[in-house]
Amino acid sequence: MVLGPAGRVLASGFCLPRVVPARAGAYKLAPMPQNVTLQDVLALYELPMPTLIRRAQTVHAEHHPEGEVQLCTLLSVKTGGCQENCSYCPQSSHYETTIDSERMMKVDEVLAAAKVAKSAGATRFCMGAAWREVKEGPAFDNVLKMVRGVREEGMEACVTLGMLTESQAKRLAEAGLSAYNHNLDTSREFYGKVITTRTYDERLTTLSNVRKAGVTVCSGGIIGMGESIKDRCAMLMTLANLDPYPESVPINALVPVEGTPLANQPKVDPLELVRMIATARILMPKARVRLSAGRTELSREAQLLCFLAGANSVFYGEKLLTTGNPDVEADQALLRDAGLRAAV
Repeated sequence: MVLGPAGRVLASGFCLPRVVPARAGAYKLAPMPQNVTLQDVLALYELPMPTLIRRAQTVHAEHHPEGEVQLCTLLSVKTGGCQENCSYCPQSSHYETTIDSERMMKVDEVLAAAKVAKSAGATRFCMGAAWREVKEGPAFDNVLKMVRGVREEGMEACVTLGMLTESQAKRLAEAGLSAYNHNLDTSREFYGKVITTRTYDERLTTLSNVRKAGVTVCSGGIIGMGESIKDRCAMLMTLANLDPYPESVPINALVPVEGTPLANQPKVDPLELVRMIATARILMPKARVRLSAGRTELSREAQLLCFLAGANSVFYGEKLLTTGNPDVEADQALLRDAGLRAAV
């Protein structure tokens, strides 16, 4: 057995993985247990930052090309008017914000945006609709056309549409959908303080329906909503124990929006975001860990630290649904100056 720091054995009976020599100039980590406990995740999260990042880098190097970053563009194809009461979301009809309900974009408008994203270097095009759940009819039929069109452009297609049934997931798969985004947002214990119109188990059921259809899963969460460190680690534990764990794990920092219940939450310390990314990388080695909402509050140095901690995907473009994001030129300069390259 490979011993953890000072022989520390975790609650699960496994030792916290540490870097061990494999051969001259190479290192590897002992694998995490299949059923990760909250104590396991907390032990990782609370490591000294240099140790945590070093271990995350080791895991990353074993599973991903060095210096490669996936560029994803996110477009809101139906904005506002959502029936859910997610406390962080300006698109909720429960709150008075500057976001008004808008018509669904036309298929040709969306595909034109996809072409622009592709020309700027994005390889995944994500489409979001402010729906509580997918409903059969013309709107869903148009989403299927959007998915087919994005795939014909040679890009990965991802959608986030709220809850969906097994049959709807199957139709999306038949249209060529690459990934479905449905975030857990936070821990089961803290969830009710953020959302009351949809249960945690309903979110997990949607992820299960996506898996049954053969579509890859994109699921992560948001930090900075008033949750505890334990809540953050519990969310990562839930994701890591999915079988299999998500192929994409977006880590979002709350963007407080006036009019929402979380409008006065303090800004997230960038080092907290780094810890989440590094812990997610170790727990889910093969996943793309995505640096998502909240990047406008990060300096170039803080973003680089996130890449060092294991982030290898970003949302790319000047807007994420309704909130701001660094512009394309700034991201291209960051990648160039850091010696990173866009995945193809």
